Amino acid sequence: MAADDNQQMPSNVSTNSHASPPNTDAAPDGACRLADWGVILATGPDSASFLHGQLTQDMLHLGESQARLAGYCSAKGRLQATFTAWRSAPDQIALACSADLLAATLKRLSMFVLRAKCRLTAGDGQLALYGLAGPTAEHWLAQTSGATLPAATWSVLALGPAGGPQAIRLPSGSPTSRWLLLQAHDLPAPPLPAMSRAQWDWLEVRSGVVRVVAATVEQFVPQMVNLELTGGVNFQKGCYPGQEVVARSQYRGTLKRRMFLMTADGPLGPGQEVHHSADPGQPAGMVALAAPVTAGPAGSHAALVECKSALVGAPGELTVGTVRLKPAELPYPLPLEPA
Repeated sequence: MAADDNQQMPSNVSTNSHASPPNTDAAPDGACRLADWGVILATGPDSASFLHGQLTQDMLHLGESQARLAGYCSAKGRLQATFTAWRSAPDQIALACSADLLAATLKRLSMFVLRAKCRLTAGDGQLALYGLAGPTAEHWLAQTSGATLPAATWSVLALGPAGGPQAIRLPSGSPTSRWLLLQAHDLPAPPLPAMSRAQWDWLEVRSGVVRVVAATVEQFVPQMVNLELTGGVNFQKGCYPGQEVVARSQYRGTLKRRMFLMTADGPLGPGQEVHHSADPGQPAGMVALAAPVTAGPAGSHAALVECKSALVGAPGELTVGTVRLKPAELPYPLPLEPA
């Protein structure tokens, strides 16, 4: 099932927009250890209410079988982190994020716990995250869980008794399913073929769901990277840091900057500036995530690029250094620009 089947979209949108060695040419199928992902655990009876007041997402009504995408903003509405959040235990919420900003994010969140009955800890050395994809992974998940796999993205699948391993179905942007597996660090790796990290990164870029990393901290208001289009912002919930800025960006009119899927014939990396040939002296955008294209021409890459919307498809070239960018199609539509 394509990743966008269960994403909520606005009505005013347009339609453009210990196993065998890994084989990067084959369709992604297997498991990959996500060493650059980490987990923050919020434990205690007030964990949901505390996070509800800090994140862009409704955490009070987070169900046991449901995961949610969420952003953590500065007072200026700029993203400091993005999370995949779910209940890992009755009084515990797991927040999976980029490992290179985990320590700083944990420190900042901890400053605001105050009297809330919520303890924030890092899962380093206790928990391990794996990326799973493809039919072999689906077969193993079904066998291990003894259940029919959920079709909806952001669903949580228990792989044993409460407190045991859990798998979250993530958006994929392609027919290849994509899962995030959380398990104890001392458990053996899933008995699946080794999927290359390049394959997993390509699936992540194709999903169109941003993951803020250290190189992009405080660079984007959520809508600049389509966070509200991928279900990461709840506009009906109460206040959180930066909420007024995010709300103004949503309701003052169509945004002038959005995140696009781009392809390139050279390597790209998060945090790199994008320029347009019409005004090469001024940055036109920034690379948010990038990956090699594992099922395309040799040396080709793809990226999620935040950019001035008016420049995408306009005469001229978008570049990162000497590397030219070409727009590709996201797995979900972008809002229409005003006529």
